[in-house]
Amino acid sequence: MDKVHIYTDGACSGNPGKGGYGIVMEWVGKPYVKEFSEGYELTTNNRMELLAVIVALEQLKKNNISVTVYSDSKYVVDAVLKKWVFAWEKKGFKDKKNVDLWKRFLKIYRKHSVDFVWIRGHNNHPQNERCDALAVAAAKKDNLKVDIGFINS
Repeated sequence: MDKVHIYTDGACSGNPGKGGYGIVMEWVGKPYVKEFSEGYELTTNNRMELLAVIVALEQLKKNNISVTVYSDSKYVVDAVLKKWVFAWEKKGFKDKKNVDLWKRFLKIYRKHSVDFVWIRGHNNHPQNERCDALAVAAAKKDNLKVDIGFINS
């Protein structure tokens, strides 16, 4: 089975405010490293943390890939590892934030075998530091995207 390590981070200047995400993807056992980032004019840090994971998983061209996601977001990691998101789904996401992104996450999450590992942010972890730099730079760009899900929530 193909294995991929995904490192993600989100950033927001103000919360809500200008935000961005950064992703580093590594194919295990191959010299493959890919980076992605995008910025938004008005969003939240939690939305960017979650969107980073979603976009990374959506980059995978085949299904049933063994993926380990490394994130410094307790919001995202705990929601999955502690199975909160599955309980939220069963209750129709009643009174939950970021429903649009959680639904999008579950759709792509179920196409792969995904494990999550929480890593401490700003702790000199090379890939996490790179993701942070990508996310911050993306949030500072001109012509930022509109986070429709945030605007409509």
